Amino acid sequence: MAGVLAVDVGGTFTDLVHWDGATIRTGKVPSTPADQSAGVMSGAAAQPPATRLIHGTTVATNALLERRGAVTALVTSAGFPDLIEIGRQHRPSLYDSFADRPVPLVPRHLRFEAPDDPAGWVPSPALGAVAAVAVALLYGYANPDGEQAVATALRRAFPAMAVSLSSEVAPEFREFERTATTVLNAYLGPECARYLDRLATRCHEEGLADDVLVMRSSGGLIPITEATRLPAAILLSGPAGGVAAAAALGAVAGRSRLVSFDMGGTSTDVCRIDGGRPEVSYEREIDGFRCRMPSVAIHTVGAGGGSIAWCDEGGALRVGPHSAGAEPGPAAYGGGGQEPTVTDANVVLGRIPAGTRLAGTVGLRPDLAATALATLGGRLGMDAATTARGVGRVIEEVMASAIRKVSLEEGADPRAATLVAFGGAGGLHATALARSLDMAGVLVPLHAGVFSALGLLVSPPRVDVAQSRRMVDGAEVDALAAEVAGRAAARLRGDAGVPPASVEVRLDVRYLGQSHEVSVPYRPGQGWAALADRFHALHAERNGFARPDDPIEVVTTRAEAVGVAAVDFGSLPVPAPDGDAAVGKRSVIADTGPVEVNVVRRNGLAPGDEVVGPAVIEEREATTYLGAGERATVNDAGALEVEW
Repeated sequence: MAGVLAVDVGGTFTDLVHWDGATIRTGKVPSTPADQSAGVMSGAAAQPPATRLIHGTTVATNALLERRGAVTALVTSAGFPDLIEIGRQHRPSLYDSFADRPVPLVPRHLRFEAPDDPAGWVPSPALGAVAAVAVALLYGYANPDGEQAVATALRRAFPAMAVSLSSEVAPEFREFERTATTVLNAYLGPECARYLDRLATRCHEEGLADDVLVMRSSGGLIPITEATRLPAAILLSGPAGGVAAAAALGAVAGRSRLVSFDMGGTSTDVCRIDGGRPEVSYEREIDGFRCRMPSVAIHTVGAGGGSIAWCDEGGALRVGPHSAGAEPGPAAYGGGGQEPTVTDANVVLGRIPAGTRLAGTVGLRPDLAATALATLGGRLGMDAATTARGVGRVIEEVMASAIRKVSLEEGADPRAATLVAFGGAGGLHATALARSLDMAGVLVPLHAGVFSALGLLVSPPRVDVAQSRRMVDGAEVDALAAEVAGRAAARLRGDAGVPPASVEVRLDVRYLGQSHEVSVPYRPGQGWAALADRFHALHAERNGFARPDDPIEVVTTRAEAVGVAAVDFGSLPVPAPDGDAAVGKRSVIADTGPVEVNVVRRNGLAPGDEVVGPAVIEEREATTYLGAGERATVNDAGALEVEW
């Protein structure tokens, strides 16, 4: 089998996993924020040759957060140029009168109105000053002809202009969300195109791979050309890989109810997985901007290894959301960082040993970590060790609130779920976090430090298609479901060049006249009664009530066509033990004070082996900490199953 290389770019490190059909090789290098492709190529140079590159990137997210998108114009129907500013009139913070919505991505002077019949429309010369245009006419989702006419006029007048049409980006009803998503796509388009073109060129010139796929937010892969056309679809590109891998691990381990917990250097991402399927959201808000594109329902908090600890005006210890990032990084990195971080706390506590070289290159300076924490502790009236314990407790509560967000607030009980912990820092906090929520246990996979990159390998090619139409008739639903499913399958064959392994249809259903919908799985031919029963049950689960005697309506039909992943998770080999597992003992500062813990090499463990806490389990890209009374058993997939 030709080599496949998966690369996931994070805020602090870039993770790599190479698979040649027999052997997994992993790597980790510091990220290069100015040009992510530099880090990608640096890491790839240390890996064997590959004919395919699978990429998870934060380039779209960073461009939005840093407002580095293109100068963008909006063409909309007469009377609607201010729609993106009016929005839904929801306040960003109910009790904070000073909280404002973000400034619209399109200023007022760059919003233009098209006539009802745009066939003869002549674009304003002012459009020559912009790099991208979003076109969102009032009924574009139902009749795309008007938007196509506007696009033709724009391309005739400005051939180099990037044009995004709502009928292609998000062909769904609700004009504000559709328009906002189209604007987002146009705004991100040129920046993402430059990066992806540069990456493809460098891959070709350096002989890495001509076949480049990009992870989309919904948990599947799209060709790099499609990612260039739909940058709004890759806003959660990197984190989605970890969720896919967590779901695959759960299937192998026989755990169907999971919460994925990805703690990296900059943030923590959590997502609920029920019945082996990650929760998918069809609309989300990113930095205050609506995006109506399917994405795994990840909740992100600024809680990573690089999250900075600080003292607020009331004298309370706070952690995050600001991060030391890759440059200068935590104080322990010796790169000039002065402020204490979660990583510094774990170094002072002894959970991360002094001799560790992160990513193989970043040596740790415990003295600098202790100095940074002592400085903060001086303002709090605590020594460095006590401050470090406090940092750990605060960050764990921040992460616990994130898990409550995707479980309790969605009507799911976290006590029935297993926490799948990965990312460079995930195993350090997983058991304390799971125990605080009374969860069923913890799974720490093999290659936990690069697990999101591994998730790219086990993710299939995917196409998502949606069409809005209000329906109250089963025959009409079946007809549209079959049509949309056919479109999704055809696009997968055309865009990705692969046949669909499966096509799943989901319907957005609501009570007649209700404002919001529930996504219900459906197979054409199941019938209106079966659809209604399933909707009532899901509505009760999500909202706490159902009204079985009330009529329902379908408003949007969706289809997900997926191909076959490059790698079957269940076929990945578990490395044979390499040397002794026991390393020795060392002192770690626990909640009760200093304790002697067993130090264990992960590479020395075999399926069936057991490690009893307190213990530290070390591997090249990650560390797992077990407290007193906790027990980890290596399962057949090589993952640590932790119980207490």
